[in-house]
Amino acid sequence: MATLATAPVLPSNLKPSYSDQKISLSPNTRPFGKRNQTVVPVARLFGPAIFEASKLKVLFLGVDEKKHPAKLPRTYTLTHSDITSQLTLAISHTINNSQLQGWYNRLQRDEVVAEWKKVKGKMSLHVHCHISGGHFLLDICARLRYFIFCKELPVVLKAFVHGDVNLSNNFPELQKDLVYVYFHSNITEFNKVECWGPLKEAAAPGHTQSQSSGKMPETPLSNGDLPAPQPCQQDCNCCFPPMSLIPWSHNQNRLSNGAQNNNL
Repeated sequence: MATLATAPVLPSNLKPSYSDQKISLSPNTRPFGKRNQTVVPVARLFGPAIFEASKLKVLFLGVDEKKHPAKLPRTYTLTHSDITSQLTLAISHTINNSQLQGWYNRLQRDEVVAEWKKVKGKMSLHVHCHISGGHFLLDICARLRYFIFCKELPVVLKAFVHGDVNLSNNFPELQKDLVYVYFHSNITEFNKVECWGPLKEAAAPGHTQSQSSGKMPETPLSNGDLPAPQPCQQDCNCCFPPMSLIPWSHNQNRLSNGAQNNNL
C-alpha cells in the first residue's frame, strides 16, 4: 500500500493530484527527504480506490439475512489491517466493538460504521466516519482525512453491498434508498452530515457527494438543523430502531469548535 507524506503545514485547499495517490490515514511519522529534515505525519486509508472482493472478510454476527432491516437492527463495522491489507466487515445487530479495541485502532480511527434505519416509513443507510478529535495527530490531518474519506467512501459502500449481498438480493429496493454520511470532527468545518444519494449510485466507482441526485445542503452537526431525517419523538411504528445504534451521533451533537471528545 502506497503512502503519502503530508506537508508540515497542510494547504487550505487540497490539490487535485492528491486524488491520484493511494493515501493512508495513519498518524505514524516518517522522515521526509534527508535524515535530518523535518519529520511529518503520514496519512493512511484502506488501500486501493477500486474495490477488491478478494480483500474483504465478512463476519455475520447473529443477523438473519431473511429479515428486513426495518424489522431487525442491522449495522456494519468496517476495519482494515495494515499487515494483510485485508478489510474486515462485521454485520451484526450493533457495532462490533471488539474490532475497534487496541491502542493501534484508537490511534488511527480509520474505521467506518453504519446502520440501516427506518424513519417516518422510509429506509436509509447512515454511515459514520471519524475525522478528528481524541488526539492532536488526527486534528492536524483533519482536512486531509476528510478528503480521503470522501474519496474512498464509494469503496466502503461497495464493501457493504458486496458483503451483505443476500440482503441486497432479498430486498433490492434498498439499493434505491438514500445514504447519509456523518463526518465527526472537533472542527466545525468538517463536522457535518451529507446526503450521498441512493445507495446504488453512492457505491459506484468515482462517485462523490456533489454528484448525488439526492444531494441535500451540507449542515454542520453542531447547529442542530440536520439534513438527515429525524425520527418521531413519540412511540410509533414508522421509525426503527427507535434510537441510533451508533453512539457517535449523540456525542457529536455536543461538540463545539475547538472542543475534543475523547469518547469518540
